[in-house]
Amino acid sequence: MEPVREAEEISNIAFGYIASKALFAALHIDIFTLLSEGPLPAAAIAAKTSVPENRITTLVTVLLSLGLLTRADDGFENSPGAASFLAKGAKYDFGDYLRYQIDRQMFPFMADLDAVMTGDTAPDAIDSYSKWMADPAQAKLYSDSQHAGSLGPARGLARMLDLDGAQTMLDVAGGTGAFAITLCQAAPDLTATIVDFPNVAALGEKYVATAGLSDRIEFAPGDALHGDWPFERNIVLMSYLLSGVPGDAIPALVQRAFDALNPGGRYIVHDFIVDDDRTGPPLTALWQLQHMTFTPDARSVTPGWLSSVFSEAGFIDITTDDLIPGMTRVMMARKPGG
Repeated sequence: MEPVREAEEISNIAFGYIASKALFAALHIDIFTLLSEGPLPAAAIAAKTSVPENRITTLVTVLLSLGLLTRADDGFENSPGAASFLAKGAKYDFGDYLRYQIDRQMFPFMADLDAVMTGDTAPDAIDSYSKWMADPAQAKLYSDSQHAGSLGPARGLARMLDLDGAQTMLDVAGGTGAFAITLCQAAPDLTATIVDFPNVAALGEKYVATAGLSDRIEFAPGDALHGDWPFERNIVLMSYLLSGVPGDAIPALVQRAFDALNPGGRYIVHDFIVDDDRTGPPLTALWQLQHMTFTPDARSVTPGWLSSVFSEAGFIDITTDDLIPGMTRVMMARKPGG
């Protein structure tokens, strides 16, 4: 690669933070929602958002250069991706996940990355989900935005699974129930127990009630790492759990999943899992780094390493598939027998 091209690539990486903040700023003032009704010039966007026109012009210029907006004869309009994923009410809308959890919670953690790498974090720094979710306000902000961001992947997982005959599921660290709700809606005979922190469980009970599934989905409030789990399950699901716990806790979690399953039961892990040669995917690697900022002992996991952990616990028929392309994977395994 020529030096000029190398410098351009490095600059793109370095300015990625600014690009992200541009996206978040647009979400906070609902630019994508405004443009879902049709193209608008910068002056009209400024009037509708009560933001000075010079600031809107600067921001939409960035959004246009990033491919989030396109030019129209009478102003700016959403790109197809922005229309599908960033406008409120869109079928795949996960704007709240980005504007609240990522911008308001995750990005501040990244400011401490240097200290995390060297072990110089403050004594009162957030160093685990359990400490973070003990704050009701933080638990609500995280859980509400995570629920919005998990519904799409949950629908994708439901399409991948054969749920015929599945009757009991344990959803470990299942949050407010996005996956459990979606899978129970897809399988009328399925019931689920969700293990998560008390503040999260209280919020989840409301989501479950709204979905009309309180008779099929229950919560067992507690820490997934240390609390009691129900046993004799057909399915054990762990979504976004293994990337958010200390790496040395993963083998024990996998073994507990094995013990909680009936013979023939299925173990499903959905998470940020990088390639075995660690060349990517870039988004997956970045997400794992982000998790490390508030769980310093988290491990960047690969399919090969997890497969070995699964096998050591006794699982067979181990498979790996993409769920969110370029970001998350699903690994499944089976307990012998049944």
